[in-house]
Amino acid sequence: MSTYPILDSVNSIEDLKALPEEQLDALAEEIRSFMVEHVARTGGHLASSLGAVDIIIAMHRVFDSPTDRIVFDVGHQAYAHKILTGRKDAFETLRQKDGLSGFPKREESEHDAFNTGHASTAISAALGYARAKQIRHAEGTVVALIGDGAMTGGMAMEAMNDAGSANLPIIVILNDNDMSIAPNVGAVHRQLINLRLSDGYVQFKRKLVRMLDTGATGRWLTRHMENFKNRVKSFLLPNRLFEEMGFHYYGPIDGHDIRGMIRAFERARKLSGAVVVHVTTKKGKGYAFAEADPERFHGIGPFDPATGKTKPSSGKSNSEVFGETMCRMAEENPCVTAITAAMPRGTGLQMFAKTFPDRFFDVGICEEHAVTMAAGMAAGGLRPVVAIYATFLQRAYDQILHDVCLQNLPVVFAVDRAGLVGSDGETHQGVYDAAFLSTLPGLDIYCPATQEELSAMLELAVALHRPAAVLYNRGSLMRTPIKKPIEFGKWETLGEIAPVTVVAAGDMVEAAIPVARELGAGLVSARFLSPVDEMLLKEMKEKCRRIITVEDRVNTLGAIVASRVMPVTVTALCVPNTPIRQATTEQQRLFCGISADDIRKAVLEAQKD
Repeated sequence: MSTYPILDSVNSIEDLKALPEEQLDALAEEIRSFMVEHVARTGGHLASSLGAVDIIIAMHRVFDSPTDRIVFDVGHQAYAHKILTGRKDAFETLRQKDGLSGFPKREESEHDAFNTGHASTAISAALGYARAKQIRHAEGTVVALIGDGAMTGGMAMEAMNDAGSANLPIIVILNDNDMSIAPNVGAVHRQLINLRLSDGYVQFKRKLVRMLDTGATGRWLTRHMENFKNRVKSFLLPNRLFEEMGFHYYGPIDGHDIRGMIRAFERARKLSGAVVVHVTTKKGKGYAFAEADPERFHGIGPFDPATGKTKPSSGKSNSEVFGETMCRMAEENPCVTAITAAMPRGTGLQMFAKTFPDRFFDVGICEEHAVTMAAGMAAGGLRPVVAIYATFLQRAYDQILHDVCLQNLPVVFAVDRAGLVGSDGETHQGVYDAAFLSTLPGLDIYCPATQEELSAMLELAVALHRPAAVLYNRGSLMRTPIKKPIEFGKWETLGEIAPVTVVAAGDMVEAAIPVARELGAGLVSARFLSPVDEMLLKEMKEKCRRIITVEDRVNTLGAIVASRVMPVTVTALCVPNTPIRQATTEQQRLFCGISADDIRKAVLEAQKD
C-alpha cells in the first residue's frame, strides 16, 4: 500500500482541481510527510515550506496557473508548489547538482513565474506582470505570496504604495507566521499582531457602514463628519496600513483552513483593484521538531526525521568564531555594537544578542537601512559591526558607498557566506562581494585564510577606525596558529617566491598549500584585497615568470595582481562570470576550474614554459 495514496494521484494542477474537497486536508498531511522524508536526505528550507502547504493547495485550487501568474517572495516556501506542479518525482534531487532547485526558477517550470531567492521582491514583480497583462490585453490575475518577514523590507512597501494606486487586479497573500528566519522585529510586525488580534473588525465594519448609509443618524453623520468611519475604524483597529495604501483587505484568516482560504481567494479574485488576503500560519506546521525550533529548520542540512537531529559538526563554523570574537571585543570595548538583518543565528550573533542586548540590533530584512544606521552610529562615536551574508550585502551597495565610504566612517562589515555557497545555488552565491566592494574608495578588504586570522582581522578592523569588510566563507576555514603577525595591508609568504608562484585568497589557500609544496611553487596568502601588498608584488614582478592567482569569486585578485606585475604572465583561476547553480562546493569548484587538481594542472603547465 502506498505511503502517499492521495499525493500519488496528484501529478498536475488539473489533478488537484479534480480532487474532492474533503480530501484536501489529508493531501496537505501527505505533502508535509513527503517533504520531511525528502528534505531529511537532501537538506533544504523545511519549516517555511511546511507552514505554507495549505496556502499553496488553496491557491492552486482557485487560481489557474500559468494563466494566472503566482509569484513567490524569497521562494523558501515553494516546495508544495513544486510538488503540485508535476515535480514531485524529482524531489530526491532537491538542491543537488543538475537537480531540482530549492527556489522557483522560470527555466524549470512554466508554473514558476519569477526566479526568486532574495526577500521583498514579489509585489514588485507581480505588479510588473499585472501591467504587462494590461498593456498586452492578456487574461489572468496576478498573485504575490509574501511572508510577514519580507514585508519589513522597504522594497515591499514601495511596491505596495505603487500597486495600491494602480487599479490593477493584483492579489497579495500575506503569510503571517510571526517569523521570517528569526522572530520578526519592528513596527510592521507589531501592527500585524494588532491585525491578528482584531478578527472581528471586518464584520463589525460592514455592519457599521450599512447602518451609517441607511439610517437617518448615519446619513447626518456622513454629511457632517467625513472622517467618522475612519475614526471608528482607527479606534477598533490601530493598523490601517493596507487600506490606506489603496488595498481591499481580507483577514486575518486561518492559514491552515484550506476551505476558508479557498473562499477568501475566490472573493478576492472577483474584486477589481488590489487586494491583500492576510493569512496566519505556523512555521514548521505538522512536524513537531520544526514547530519547536523553526529557526533551526528554516534552512537545515540532512537530518534524522525520527529525532530531528543533524550530524554533529566536526568543528566550529566561521560564524561561531565571528560571534565569539564579537563577544570578546564587546567585553573590552563598550562602544562595540552588532547589527544584523534578520539573521542573528545564521551570522553567529545569538550569544552576543543574549549577553549584550542593549548593543544588539536586528533591523529585519532591511540591509540598506542596516548599513546607513550603522553609519549614523559610527558618526555618533560607536563601533558598529554589520553582519550580513555576501549575497544580501549586494542590496546595500549605494549605502556602503554614499553613507560609509564617502564619509570615511568606521563601520566594519562581517561578510558571511562569501565565495561559493553550495546547494542554495545562483541567487545565494557570494562570488561578487570582492568585485563590488573593491570599487569603493577607502574600504579595507580582509581575506582570512584561517579561523585564527578571521578573529584577528576582525579585531584589527575594529581597532583601526576605518571602513572595512572581512570576507569569510560558509562552513569552517582551516585552524592554524598565526605564524606571521597580521600587518595592515601585508600579505603572507607561505612558500618562498619562485619563478612560478601561486597567490591565493581566503579558503583557497588551504587548497593551494599541498600543491605548492608538492611541486615546489611559491605560495602567497593574499590577506588583503585592499590595500594590497605593493612591496611584495614588486618583488614578485622581479622574481616570477608566471603567477597563478586562485580565488572562489569572480576575477578580483587576478585583476589586482595582473595590473601590478606586467609584463609577467598571470593565470587567474576564479569563478567564471556565469550563474553557478546548486551543487556541493567541491562540485562547484570543479565546474569553476579552481579545485586543487586545477591548481596543480596550472602550476605544472607554467613550470613547462
